[in-house]
Amino acid sequence: MRTPAFWYRPPGAAAAALAPLGALYGLIGRRRLAGTTPRRVGVPVICVGNLVAGGAGKTPVGLAILAALRARGVNAHALTRGHGGREAGPLRVDPARHSAADVGDEALLLSEAAPCWVARDRAAGAEAAVAAGAGAIVMDDGFQNPGLFKDRALVVVDGAVGFGNGRLIPAGPLRERIADGLRRASALIIVGPDQTGVAALAGSLPVLRARLAPNESGLALAGRRVLAFAGIGRPEKFFATLESLGTAVVARRPFADHHPYQAAEIQALLDQAAALDALPVTTAKDAVRLPANLRARVAVLPVAIVWDAPADLDRLLDHPSLKGGSHGEAA
Repeated sequence: MRTPAFWYRPPGAAAAALAPLGALYGLIGRRRLAGTTPRRVGVPVICVGNLVAGGAGKTPVGLAILAALRARGVNAHALTRGHGGREAGPLRVDPARHSAADVGDEALLLSEAAPCWVARDRAAGAEAAVAAGAGAIVMDDGFQNPGLFKDRALVVVDGAVGFGNGRLIPAGPLRERIADGLRRASALIIVGPDQTGVAALAGSLPVLRARLAPNESGLALAGRRVLAFAGIGRPEKFFATLESLGTAVVARRPFADHHPYQAAEIQALLDQAAALDALPVTTAKDAVRLPANLRARVAVLPVAIVWDAPADLDRLLDHPSLKGGSHGEAA
């Protein structure tokens, strides 16, 4: 579904009306966490999650952590639920064989950086990765999943919108109460300028700051007329990134997060772009969900995490088992 606009406004009538359902949602989540003993799998598990529904930059952060671990010589594998895909797993992702409809869009992106496993049962997925030689697990999402023990639990926040109206789903975007989530966290990662003051809530938690930056191919879009479309948590963030590069965004088409694009709607976007003398552009996450025969006709804006203080990430990843080579060399 699309993110309700009132989630990111001061609480009003809609949030108040839905507050009882939010309280029930929170109670169910707390009982689930309290009633489950997390399983250890013998290698470090780093969870990259958040406290809200929708995008916050988790996958780019996960990719950056995978790269940092593998640079240390650690054979880190990725683990994700495979949201939007039909496979329950545990299953190792094969980009040559699996589509986003099979394993979800995040899994395909993660598999470009490291071996990636899809598993609705996260502990079973982690055990499969370890059996295949993983020396560490980087878990994309799953902060509220109690089945797998987490050596590092990182909460990623979109600095532009923070925790929204501070209410629980469906009254707001929160998956759990802020204090409860931060109590279990190892660090808070704020992506982009902190416009809502979330850093003040961190207390003694380490706070890492980062931003999403386009690569050189993105810089080549400067001065171009573009039709931009995206099915991510906050499409407007993608549109703003394009404008910051100096592109002329002549049309914006937001879709629901993980939207499964059909050939007819992409062809309609291509036709509209042609009529506007514009280049159709989308995100890397959206690109893997495009029909294969139309994918080459759409430009992609890849982005990556840039840390304000890379040394902070090094300190966060310090762990006796993350010194390189202790569980197999990176391949």
